[in-house]
Amino acid sequence: MLKPSLKYSRGVTLIELIVGIVVLAISLSIITSVLGPLFIKSADPWHQVRAAELGHSLMNEILGKSFDENSSRSGSLVRCGESGISCLLGREEADRTLYDDVDDFNGMGITGDLVLRNILNESIAARYRSYRVEVAVAYAADDFTPALPANTVKKITITVIPPSGGDIRFVAYKGNW
Repeated sequence: MLKPSLKYSRGVTLIELIVGIVVLAISLSIITSVLGPLFIKSADPWHQVRAAELGHSLMNEILGKSFDENSSRSGSLVRCGESGISCLLGREEADRTLYDDVDDFNGMGITGDLVLRNILNESIAARYRSYRVEVAVAYAADDFTPALPANTVKKITITVIPPSGGDIRFVAYKGNW
C-alpha cells in the first residue's frame, strides 16, 4: 500500500503565520496612531457647548444689572454722569448675591471646582468641573465711531476656559442711556 503524498497536504507554515501576524501588527499600529489624536479631540465640541452655555448665562445675569452704582434703577431721567452724579468703576459689593450693577463683576474669577454658582446662589460646580471664568468690565466709549461721550458705555468681557483648553470669549456693551 502506498502512502499519500505530502505535496497535496493543506495548511499554513510557521513562517507564513509569523509574517501574517507581523503585517497585521504593523497595519493596526498605523491605524491606531492615526485615530488616536481624534479620540483626544472628540470631547472638544461638548466642552465648547458647555462653555457657551455658561458664558451666555453669566452675560445675561450681568446685562440684567444697572449701568452703575449711582444710576437710577427706577427709570427716571437722571443718569450716572449727569447732575453731579459720579460714575465709579469698581466693585462696591463683596458678595455676588448683592451685585447690583455691571462693574461689580469686574475682576471676578471663578472656577467650577470651587465656587461656581448661579444667580440664585445655588452651586453648579458639579456640571462645570474644571471650567474657569474670568470677567472684565471697562469703559469703552472710544470703541465706537464717532466716539461717544466718556463714561457712557461699558464693555463686558467674559472669558470661559474649558478643561480641554482654549479661551472662549463673550463681549457685550452696556450703555448709560
